[in-house]
Amino acid sequence: MLADLGEALRDTRLLVLFDEIYRTGSMTHAAERLGLSQPTASIWLAKLRRAWRDPLFVRTSEGMQPTPRAAVLIGPSREALALLRRLADDGGAFDPAAVERSFRIAMTDASHITLLPQILAHVRSVGPGIRLEVVSISAETGRMLESGGVDTALGYLPGLGAGYHEQPVYRQDFVCLVNEHHPRIGATFTVRAYREEAHIGILSFTSYPMLQNSLRRQGIERRILLELPGFLGLASIVATTDLIATVPRTIGETVAAMGAIRVHPCPVKVPSFTVSQYWHSRYHQDPGSRWLRGLCAKLLTPPGGPRAFPA
Repeated sequence: MLADLGEALRDTRLLVLFDEIYRTGSMTHAAERLGLSQPTASIWLAKLRRAWRDPLFVRTSEGMQPTPRAAVLIGPSREALALLRRLADDGGAFDPAAVERSFRIAMTDASHITLLPQILAHVRSVGPGIRLEVVSISAETGRMLESGGVDTALGYLPGLGAGYHEQPVYRQDFVCLVNEHHPRIGATFTVRAYREEAHIGILSFTSYPMLQNSLRRQGIERRILLELPGFLGLASIVATTDLIATVPRTIGETVAAMGAIRVHPCPVKVPSFTVSQYWHSRYHQDPGSRWLRGLCAKLLTPPGGPRAFPA
């Protein structure tokens, strides 16, 4: 067994394949991302299965799912790959135009609309061989930053603790989106109207609990007639109904530009919060990660600094 394991792990490409299958849940997608043929990918996976004496992945209706043994091995495997990358790195500057590399960014679905387009446009202009993969911010984001499963996270993630870096990007306050032809709300929007009108609840991982807790402390209970898992479709719903949506300013102003929607300051006092960029100390000096973080900070921080509300 030890001989098989040593032979298999001397070729780090096997660990890279293992990591990609674990990430994507697909042998096909993993092979495509690594530029492998299906037969080659199958041969490499078979070597790992023999070395570790475990199937590692099984086919299900939801794709290639890891076995418990694979779940135990993925952390050490990623640590080994990260170490090998650091040993191979000469410490020089990262040249996005000369490399092929994938980066993973964690963000909310609101940021898919407000932040991602400008990040993607810049990356494509300077790094033709760079691929971006976006995942949702969740309770697992901290663990993924630590393991290297995510390069950076953009959002609001309080309480990550020791070992994590936080770089403020900009401040966010809350606004209300109202149909510009709303039958009862004109140029002004009062606390009384906020209490009386029907609302849309948007179950964002970060901002929704903050908003709800603030309203609860003030004894305000919204009459929510529609709950959405995210911001998809919000513009058309607000523009065609009398429902009110309370959202962070950046996504609110972006959504309002899509339809006949008026943006009002939230008449109820809700604390603002800081959108930051997060990463783990293990990757603080990685040239590629440093380049990506610098790019995000440069593109997203408003001219007035992090405390300024972006227009």
